[in-house]
Amino acid sequence: MHIHFLGICGTFMGSLALLARELGHTVTGSDTAIYPPMSTQLQTAGVDIMEGYKAEHLQPAPDLVVVGNVCKRGMEAVEYMLNNRLRYTSGPQFLSEHVLQNRHVLAVAGTHGKTTTTTMLAWILQYAGIDTGFLIGGVPLVSTDDERLRKAFKHSSHLGTDKTSDKDGYFVIEADEYDSAFFDKRSKFVHYRPATAILNNLEYDHADIFADLNAIQTQFHHMIRMIPSDGKIIMPNNTESLEETIKKGYWTPIWRAGFDNQSDWQGKLLKDDGSSFGIQFGNDKGEVNWSMSGLHSVNNGLVAIAAAYHVGVSVEKACEALSNFAGIKRRMELVGHVAKNSGSIEVYDDFAHHPTAIETTLDGAKKRFANNFNRKIWAIIEPRSNTMKLGTHQGLLAPSASLADHVIWYEPKNLDWSVKNAIGQAKNQIVLNSVDDIINYVVQHIGQEDAVIIMSNGGFEGIHGKLVKALTDK
Repeated sequence: MHIHFLGICGTFMGSLALLARELGHTVTGSDTAIYPPMSTQLQTAGVDIMEGYKAEHLQPAPDLVVVGNVCKRGMEAVEYMLNNRLRYTSGPQFLSEHVLQNRHVLAVAGTHGKTTTTTMLAWILQYAGIDTGFLIGGVPLVSTDDERLRKAFKHSSHLGTDKTSDKDGYFVIEADEYDSAFFDKRSKFVHYRPATAILNNLEYDHADIFADLNAIQTQFHHMIRMIPSDGKIIMPNNTESLEETIKKGYWTPIWRAGFDNQSDWQGKLLKDDGSSFGIQFGNDKGEVNWSMSGLHSVNNGLVAIAAAYHVGVSVEKACEALSNFAGIKRRMELVGHVAKNSGSIEVYDDFAHHPTAIETTLDGAKKRFANNFNRKIWAIIEPRSNTMKLGTHQGLLAPSASLADHVIWYEPKNLDWSVKNAIGQAKNQIVLNSVDDIINYVVQHIGQEDAVIIMSNGGFEGIHGKLVKALTDK
């Protein structure tokens, strides 16, 4: 079958296209934002990507069009698809019908940390010898000599071959609350019907489609209604927004994770930066020593271990797996290391695009670099998400970045509100209007042992490579 994906370079749609390819279908796609790492994955897998949303991309007619939620009425390809009565579906619906049927689905939902936690959980199961399927909205980093693991995590999705007694095996899915398509305004995760569900956190986001927090809670509760009574809900302890959602009704046992004696799964920091932590569930204990940092990473690790335990992986094996976990691209990923006379400058790429994510990333970085008193942390932030573009979190921007020693906010020309007004007189925070200005400013003022963290959920005009080159040439 020939399947054409509209919006193929999105993190979800790209991963789904790779699954379709793995199923044996001929896959093509269209998009306007074609950049690595997703574009590279697709092209390596033999997927033909076309620029724009043109009617000619659907000629001759594919057997099925999978429509991403980036697509809207009025787009040339969408209008052609509808007028010519082409067969079409949403990405989540395709996934449900062609991949998830008769699987034990482990879904990871939450405002923050979905991609990282999903990757952790898939890694734990694969490390334990379970060839689970997975779909991750990002690209895993793999640092191992184990050829089986390297093959499984070659891309951001994998069908998996493992079978359970009466099911077609397990599937780990990043369960996004964003809507499914222009013709299906339900959250993506409503299609997934998980048996094991991680509810990692819940804050107001996606202001372009949700009026308030309660609207998001309603969607979360739609998914909760579908979790079987022999399944499991895993969530952090004492999260008010999640507790309010659960109170709407639940029919599935709950495990709560946290750092207090009341939690079912109890974590304990063994190092302040989160690079080492302990975990206990009843009489089962374990310890993780890994390359990750930050309390948010530890929280993600706790719930991932709990979810793996629910499908039969021991605490000991799960901790061993996470101790060998390399992380994921664009989550504090080191993308440049520039040697200088008295030290070295490091450049990191991070996906943080919400004030809470910005704050937790910087908190982890601060603790990670705490032993180097000369190292200053630079944060370069692009307010690119739909919620950020609408200015919903304006009042939270400056406080969210306050842990950095130097902050540069990028204000693109098409923004309808003023970043400069939003941050006011915040200490050590400035606003610049072009990537070139940002690079020039950093090159002129950076110290020879500093760390730069670039935060955006997009390509940011290739600033990462440009900055590393400019620092190298300095």
